[in-house]
Amino acid sequence: MSRMKTTDFDYDLPHEMIAQTPVEPRDHSRLMVVSRADGTIGHHHFYDLPNLLSRNDVLVFNDSRVMPARLYGRRTRSGGKVEILLLRRVSPGLWHALVRPGRRMRAGTTFDVDGAADSGKISGEIVEVEPDGTRLVELSGEEHLHEVGVVPLPPYIHEPLEDAERYQTVYARIEGSVAAPTAGLHFTAPMLERLGDLGIEAVFVTLHVGWDSFRPVDEDDPASHEMHSEYWELSQEAADAINHARADGRRIVSVGTTAVRLLESAADEQGSLAAGSGWADLLILPGHRFRVVDSLLTNFHLPKSTLLMLTSALAGRDLVVHAYHEAIAHNYRFYSFGDAMLIV
Repeated sequence: MSRMKTTDFDYDLPHEMIAQTPVEPRDHSRLMVVSRADGTIGHHHFYDLPNLLSRNDVLVFNDSRVMPARLYGRRTRSGGKVEILLLRRVSPGLWHALVRPGRRMRAGTTFDVDGAADSGKISGEIVEVEPDGTRLVELSGEEHLHEVGVVPLPPYIHEPLEDAERYQTVYARIEGSVAAPTAGLHFTAPMLERLGDLGIEAVFVTLHVGWDSFRPVDEDDPASHEMHSEYWELSQEAADAINHARADGRRIVSVGTTAVRLLESAADEQGSLAAGSGWADLLILPGHRFRVVDSLLTNFHLPKSTLLMLTSALAGRDLVVHAYHEAIAHNYRFYSFGDAMLIV
């Protein structure tokens, strides 16, 4: 058997197929259904999902909410423009961040972030430059983040978003992500209610999505890729619900790759879950033995990304490659605001 290579997960995507704006209503995006049993592919719309699931299925949702993590400002001394992307709070007022222009944002550099006249002011200082190029940033006025911060969109989206809530799931609850768990963007409140009426259980877990989602794998061997850690929390209620469902032989359908990473990181060898919290840095590649997840609802992912590799781990690389070629041939919309795929 030949060694797995990162190029095995590469594909050519016409630029115009990268969705720049979300479909309205949310559940009118398209939905490809991929069967692992026989390799068949079906074309549907997302509003068909309740009819495509089985009674007693369990849908696991990531309820993390995207932070207003992008800040624009100026360096205190020179007045030069700066851009700060807050990645993770280390402690009150102290953050890991990405900054632009990196070469000018050395340790000791101070900056000011201004918003509307009545919104207060945030100032900061670069405390440390990390080996990976990120910065440790100390902020003063952190309480004004929601007034001056901007919800960050992925780097491949160039159209401004009229309503920032459109990059949040309708069930987003706990703030901490820098990117949305995008498979959940297709759900509407009425659909969630309908799914419940059909006996399909909804379970909510929390994993705060990091910027690593958009970072392609540079190493030739994907197993050499270093995953950045993402914080997760699993309640007793959620752990019990999933454990009971598995004991009953019910299907666990993960809504997005973020919920997969949480569940597979938190599970023991037998697939049992315990309430708790931690940091997920699990790289899921083909060959991974899934302990909890049976099925996956996901969007179409970037070439050579860990998300595409995870999808291939569940469905098989050849079937995923075939599905992606079908999606391109049928003009599906790709990435965060694009269409969805259900792997059964």
